[in-house]
Amino acid sequence: MSASPEASTVPSSSLSPTPWAIAVRLLVRWIDHQERADTLLETVPSTISRADRGRVQHLFYGVLRHLGRIDAHLTRWVARPPRTRLRAVLLVAGFELIEGGADGHVARVVHHAVEQAKTLASPAEAKLVNAVVRKMAESISLERPPGQLASAEVLAEYFSHPVWMVKRWIGAFGLESTRALLELHQRPAALSARWRKPEVALPPWLEATPIAGFYQIASGHWKEVEAELEAGHLYLQDPATRHAVDLLDVSADETVLDACAAPGGKALAIADRMKTGRLVALDLPGPRLNRLQANLARVQGVETILVAADLQVSLFRALQDKGLPVQYSAVLIDVPCSNTGVMRHRVDVKWRLQEGDIFKHSRQQGALLRAAAALVAPGGRLVYSTCSLDSLENEHVVSSFLQGAGGGWKQEAAVISRPWETGHDGAAAFRLRRAAVAEEKSVGAIRLAPKAPDRTPAKCGWFRSGRPGK
Repeated sequence: MSASPEASTVPSSSLSPTPWAIAVRLLVRWIDHQERADTLLETVPSTISRADRGRVQHLFYGVLRHLGRIDAHLTRWVARPPRTRLRAVLLVAGFELIEGGADGHVARVVHHAVEQAKTLASPAEAKLVNAVVRKMAESISLERPPGQLASAEVLAEYFSHPVWMVKRWIGAFGLESTRALLELHQRPAALSARWRKPEVALPPWLEATPIAGFYQIASGHWKEVEAELEAGHLYLQDPATRHAVDLLDVSADETVLDACAAPGGKALAIADRMKTGRLVALDLPGPRLNRLQANLARVQGVETILVAADLQVSLFRALQDKGLPVQYSAVLIDVPCSNTGVMRHRVDVKWRLQEGDIFKHSRQQGALLRAAAALVAPGGRLVYSTCSLDSLENEHVVSSFLQGAGGGWKQEAAVISRPWETGHDGAAAFRLRRAAVAEEKSVGAIRLAPKAPDRTPAKCGWFRSGRPGK
């Protein structure tokens, strides 16, 4: 079967404001312009209902989770690549087929896709949609999960991940763990939150977890959730984020630096632990500081200072201009990374990330770690953290830093969170201790700067593959 090449593009204004049609529109923009999925969701019209907004996200994210598998079925029945809008229609229908349903589900999916295609594409293309979706339904019904010894290529297609990524994970974690991770990525993550006010009674829709202070939010209560968020009682946050804060081990009345603070989730958790003291939150100038500032405004009892500066270029002057110290007893550097630990939330990261990005991130993270280390007072502690699963961004960065520091630093503790083991996001955190003054003299000068400048700037903010809320 061939797609109709002559059909003209339908303008966005002609789209019906249904969740299905909006999901198609978002897919068109994601495919054609490589816009981030979470950013695209923010463009959904505010006039639609909360339920319809949820349906848009379900369809849009569902396609992105299963994109490779749906495309594999599409290529069997469409001889030439369809234009983007038609492809998006077929992708949404393909996800609905994979999702399954009650008796008559296939007929309903076919009918609805055809009717939508008449408006979203063209009447001629609607005929193609009718034929292709029926064929896809047949092939999907005959599909079976890969066997336990399936190759990386087979796993990658069925679980919709790049082959290079699956091979890398098999090499690092083994076949069984990799398959468990792939299966986990195909299911939406539970909505987790941290309750910030233990003196306030818990709402009944917060379900306890084994992690103190963290809860899962029962479905159907978003209006109540929004009210608690606005009141500052609740913060949406995965339990894996606690590891970096735990290792930092802050005390009341300390002065602490969060060196890559935006959007402010960990900064807020640090302040909640301290109760009193001072927290300096640093990140690059830009729109992301708005959310950081909003989160810092919810802090009570701790003085918070927002510093908009480049960690590697203008930081010392920015700190001095604000009358702030240039060294701290506790520093957190939660670096931008590949996001491989948070793919249940960042569903399109796997399609944007390239294998070479891992190596680039590692170099940039090393530069950020060295810059943050210069801000730690003798005897102080530094926590390096990521939301990556890759050792190149975790253990390798830390070991390289320690080797280059001339013996003036040591690793005290580390925590690695693996989603298939914990059920939470992937994360890594390392606590490093700088030698006290007397110890530094005994080992000689500590080398904090890189031996040669990295040609790629390393800054807090966004790497190409993106960064989740922290």
